[in-house]
Amino acid sequence: MVRTAKIKRTTKETDVGITLNLDGSGKADIATGIGFFDHMLDAFARHGFFDLTVKVKGDLDVDGHHTVEDTGIVLGQAIAEAVGDKKGIRRYGSFIIPMDETLVLAAVDLSGRAYFSENVKFTVDRIGDFETEMFHEFFLAVANNAAMNLHIKELDGCNNHHLAEASFKAFAKALDIAVSADPRITDVLSTKGSL
Repeated sequence: MVRTAKIKRTTKETDVGITLNLDGSGKADIATGIGFFDHMLDAFARHGFFDLTVKVKGDLDVDGHHTVEDTGIVLGQAIAEAVGDKKGIRRYGSFIIPMDETLVLAAVDLSGRAYFSENVKFTVDRIGDFETEMFHEFFLAVANNAAMNLHIKELDGCNNHHLAEASFKAFAKALDIAVSADPRITDVLSTKGSL
């Protein structure tokens, strides 16, 4: 079964194109115009073993809001399309990433119900050219458009770069677990019979 998606979304503010292979090797080709965001998406692909291409042209002359949020929308849609009917997958995944002084937990449930919660406490407005308030908006857009429960929790840490990077990596690892097959699951992992 090939679990891939190719999604394009064009508005007056952004032009976003994403291709995603859930069963890849971690190859990434990322160009959003926001260097630190590119670095985070590259880490997401590499540590989740997802093949990911992201090409974005956004209104960066305004700020990075539309570029980051719309990328989250399209990535969420790509995850939903690539995962398909969810038959045979684990559905749940969680992972804790240590990064020097930082420790971050991410937990995913591909439930078909969107919910996002985080408690990552940034102490700066920007990391490079990435506005830290867009961290929440990106992951909220991913969770809503993938119809997943997503929790990202800061357990320890103080370096803003490490907090962001550990979060993206933990999300990647948790999602990789959630989308992975379990031979014991012959349908969907739900008492309802559908997700």
